[in-house]
Amino acid sequence: MSAPLSTPLPVVLAGARGHGRWHVENIRRLQKKGILRLAGVCELTPLTEEELGDLGTPEQSADFGALLDSTGARIAVICTPIPTHTDLALTAAERGVHLLLEKPPAPSYAEFRRMADGVAAAGVVCQIGFQSLGSHALPAIRELIDQGAIGRLVGLGGAGAWVRDEDYFRRAPWAGKRRLNGVDVIDGALTNPLAHAVATALALGGSTRAEDVTGIETELLRANAIESDDTSCVRITTAQGHPVTVAATLCAEEADEPYVLVHGSTGRITFWYKQDRVLLQRAGHGPQESDHGRTDLLENLVAHLTTGADLLVPPDETGAFMKVVEAIRTAPDPAPLPDAAWHRIPDENRRVVPGIDGLVAAAADTLSLYSELGAPWAPGPSWRNSAASRRPARPLAARREGPGGSAT
Repeated sequence: MSAPLSTPLPVVLAGARGHGRWHVENIRRLQKKGILRLAGVCELTPLTEEELGDLGTPEQSADFGALLDSTGARIAVICTPIPTHTDLALTAAERGVHLLLEKPPAPSYAEFRRMADGVAAAGVVCQIGFQSLGSHALPAIRELIDQGAIGRLVGLGGAGAWVRDEDYFRRAPWAGKRRLNGVDVIDGALTNPLAHAVATALALGGSTRAEDVTGIETELLRANAIESDDTSCVRITTAQGHPVTVAATLCAEEADEPYVLVHGSTGRITFWYKQDRVLLQRAGHGPQESDHGRTDLLENLVAHLTTGADLLVPPDETGAFMKVVEAIRTAPDPAPLPDAAWHRIPDENRRVVPGIDGLVAAAADTLSLYSELGAPWAPGPSWRNSAASRRPARPLAARREGPGGSAT
């Protein structure tokens, strides 16, 4: 990287509605701190004066490249539909503009590599928007593991039981799609809304790079009338020897905070990653709970460019997550749940899978797939392995090596 830059850095935001509204407010916060200046907004329909508020009068255009050129942007925040990520990232990289790229970074591993390699060749910096990886709880948990607080690391589980109404899958043309107009989208519970559970579990196990993944099993299902999965689980075999199982649903009976469970031979650590909250349970001690701060990823990118601070989430540190996306992309299309396995709540306009909340928790608790937990509608796993002859070790199943029960 060249000489450090000076603040405030001009930034262009691509995608300022939907989830992009969060970025608008974050840029507003950082502009007030004097480290960023919103120079441009790339949207099909310009933001109104009311939406911009005290952000001033940034230039607005639907032409991302032209906007980068005319504003002299040094940073671009890309929060656009998943299939557009790679091309927009490369458009910025070709102009020497550094990036915060929303997760998932790409809809396929090939597109991810095209993006990451192009960004590296251009010599620009790219931060991938897994906000949970900015939590100060991660180094704290890693220190507990290294100190042997929970004995030998056995495996990691992730659980996400969320509620989404049917309109959620109609909020954009790509929502709920695996492909759109012949182009990969790979929207789904594990790849988009609950992607943080996958990425965070991999990070806590030290398995973040593509080469850290040796095998993947998926069970992809759907209760809603969509293409993608809304109820799914995945088990990842890692080179580090720690299986990672993540279960997710958007059809929960009741919404719950998602979490990652770190299983040890003499204890466990529960991390509610949206809350930055940690619970340590171990033999011979009472439970210990702690709250942690978080470093904002855009602020970290600015610090990296201006002071040389370490970048928290460079592309290659999400390679393992992208291997999971690829396994989901190449798996058979999600199986529709039988009519008897779900019901609709008309007043809430949503579909519910009875018992799924407990299954999600049990999967994280035992590192098992839905089919291994006896879910009658689970078809059994689709298997992807870089060394196809090597099957993973059986999960912990009912054998619990640490104290305590389900974290929910």
